[in-house]
Amino acid sequence: MAQEWTLGQQESGLKKQQEYAVIVGIIQRGQSEEEVNEYLDELEFLALTAGATTLTRITQKLDSPNNKTFVGSGKVEEIADYVKNHEEVTMVIFDDDLSGKQTGVLEERLKVKIIDRSSLILDIFASRAQTAQAKTQVELAQTQYMLPRLRGLWTHLERQRGGIGMRGPGETEIETDRRIIRDKISKLKKDLERIDRQAETRRKGRDTMVRVALVGYTNVGKSTLMNLLTKSDVFAEDKLFATLDTTVRKVAFERVPFLLTDTVGFIRKLPHHLVESFKSTLDEVRESDILLHVVDVAHPAHDDQIRTVQKLLDEMGVKEKPTLLVFNKIDLFRERNFDLYLDDEGKDEVENDLRKGLEATFGNEAMLISAHTKENVDALRKRIVEMVKGEYQATYPYVAQHW
Repeated sequence: MAQEWTLGQQESGLKKQQEYAVIVGIIQRGQSEEEVNEYLDELEFLALTAGATTLTRITQKLDSPNNKTFVGSGKVEEIADYVKNHEEVTMVIFDDDLSGKQTGVLEERLKVKIIDRSSLILDIFASRAQTAQAKTQVELAQTQYMLPRLRGLWTHLERQRGGIGMRGPGETEIETDRRIIRDKISKLKKDLERIDRQAETRRKGRDTMVRVALVGYTNVGKSTLMNLLTKSDVFAEDKLFATLDTTVRKVAFERVPFLLTDTVGFIRKLPHHLVESFKSTLDEVRESDILLHVVDVAHPAHDDQIRTVQKLLDEMGVKEKPTLLVFNKIDLFRERNFDLYLDDEGKDEVENDLRKGLEATFGNEAMLISAHTKENVDALRKRIVEMVKGEYQATYPYVAQHW
C-alpha cells in the first residue's frame, strides 16, 4: 500500500471522518520508561489535535531502531494482530522519524496508514496555516521531508508536470520525481525569500520601538496571555500549535509603548526542516529585545519543556537576551498539587519556594501568574514596563526622552 503525496496542494489536516490510531515508541538505552511515556502522551495529544483518537500505545525496549521495520519483527506482528482485531484502526503513528523504506515495509505488513512524528506535526501545521507565508513555509517543509523518502513512498509525481519532453534520456521515473521535487523546493525557497524581504521591510518600519516576544512550548497559554495584555482577539484553544502565524500588536503600559509578538510554540523533537522553513517567523524572536518565556507550571514535565525551549533559543542565538520566565496556570497547579487542608500561609510558602527553585534552576527571574483568572497579571505588566524602560534607555535613549 503506497502512501500518496501531492505536490503544490495544501491538505487541511487528516481526513474529516473520525480516525483511530495506534501509537508506537521505543525505549532506547539511556531512556527511562517514564520519559518515553511522556513523549507518547505528547504524541497522543498531537494525534488528537490532528483529529485522531488513540486506541492503544505499544512500546519496545531496543538499543536502536530496526533499519527495516523500526521495531522488532515480533513487535510488528503484535501491532498487526491488534490492527487486524480492531477494524476501526486507520493508522499507526511512530514517535520518531521513519525512512521511506521503513514506511513502505510497515504499510505492506500492517495494511494501514503509517505516520511518523514529523509527518504528523507537518499535517497539523498544514491544517493551521492561514497566511501565504505560513502556507509556503509548511509546503516547503513537507516537500523537504518527502525528498529523501521517495524510494519508499514512490508515486507517479511526473503526471503533475506533464510527461512529454520533460524526461531526460535514460532517466527513470524515480529520478524524474526527485527532479520535480527539487524544482518545487527551489521555487518555494524563492517565494519565501520574497516574503522574507517584505517581512524585513515591515520590521524596519518598527525600528525605534522595543520588541517583546512571547516564546515557549506549545499550548502553554501564550495566545491567551497575548489577548489579556493587548485586549485583542488572537486565536487560542487547548490544542497543540493553535497559533502558526506570528501576531504583532502595539501596546502601551503606563504610556510606555512597545511591540508585543506572539510566536509559534516549540515542541520536543521538532523536525529540523520545519525549523528551517519557519526561519522568517522565528526572525521575529531573533530581532526581539526582550523575551517573555511562558511556561505551563501545572504541566508535570514543565522542567523538560523549559529546557527544550532554551535549547532551541540557544540554537537561534538569542538565549542571552533579557528573559522573564512567566509561569502560567498557577491556578491549575494549585488544583492539582495543593492539599485541601493547606492554609494560605502554607500555600504562599510552597509557591515562593517553587518560584525561587525555578529561578535558581534556570537562571532567569520568574513570575507566577494565571492568564485564565488574571491573577498577578498587573504585577506582570509592571515588570514588563520596567524591562521595556531599561531597554529604551540602553537602545533608544532619544525616544525615552519624549515620555
